[in-house]
Amino acid sequence: MSKALALLLLLAMAVQLLKPLGFPGLRRRRDFWKIAVAAIAVMMLTVLIRP
Repeated sequence: MSKALALLLLLAMAVQLLKPLGFPGLRRRRDFWKIAVAAIAVMMLTVLIRP
């Protein structure tokens, strides 16, 4: 599941670079790094929750 999440987030970053998603905070192409920060936070959260 974590690999699928990582692929989904990488795909979202690629789409953001090509055509901005338009979500609040993701209106410009250079905002793709925010998706990466969110991905790192989600990965850290899964590591903390996992037994």
